[in-house]
Amino acid sequence: MFIGHFAVGFGAKRFAPRVSLGTLFLAAQFIDLLWPTLLLFGVERVRVVPGITAFTPLDFEHYPWSHSLFMVIVWGLLFGAVYYALRRDTRASVVLAIAVLSHWLLDFLTHRPDLPLWLDGTRVGLGLWNSVPATLAMEVGLFVCGVLLYVRSTRARDAIGRWTLWALVALLGLIYAGNLFSSPPPDVMAIAWVGHAQWLLIAWGYWIDRHRATI
Repeated sequence: MFIGHFAVGFGAKRFAPRVSLGTLFLAAQFIDLLWPTLLLFGVERVRVVPGITAFTPLDFEHYPWSHSLFMVIVWGLLFGAVYYALRRDTRASVVLAIAVLSHWLLDFLTHRPDLPLWLDGTRVGLGLWNSVPATLAMEVGLFVCGVLLYVRSTRARDAIGRWTLWALVALLGLIYAGNLFSSPPPDVMAIAWVGHAQWLLIAWGYWIDRHRATI
């Protein structure tokens, strides 16, 4: 799951209009931004196993601190609490906490049974990644809905607000297609460093939102 998480960020603007798109992206992608750092420090583990699913070659061996249901709930509550402490906006804080949790729920649909419920123990996942057509239908459909919600909730203040939005949508689509059709990553360090590049997409979200107004 990749653009599906960004779809949540786009769509959440409808429910939290005063929150920047960058912050909404940050919430929706929070655990996938935490995970690469934990990989670099050896706290969590992943292997590249071509063919392990039809959609991705990654075998998520150990990632309870970023991706267990228990910790994702904790991260969501902390994210919402920090935002509330800064902005005193209850509605927005709840939306952001739900956006963090949504990441696990979407991963539950796509992952094979590798998502831990607790720090150790039972692992779950419905395995949509075992079917490329089903994965594409769900994730692309979700992305289109999220972008449409954002477009209908905002308007461009200027040309930057118009073109940076559609440039990001196109870039996310290209990254998604590249992940699908490219060769497997060479090693875990490459996965971790590419994962950190997502911070550029978060910054792009802040840039877009500064040039768009809510309707």
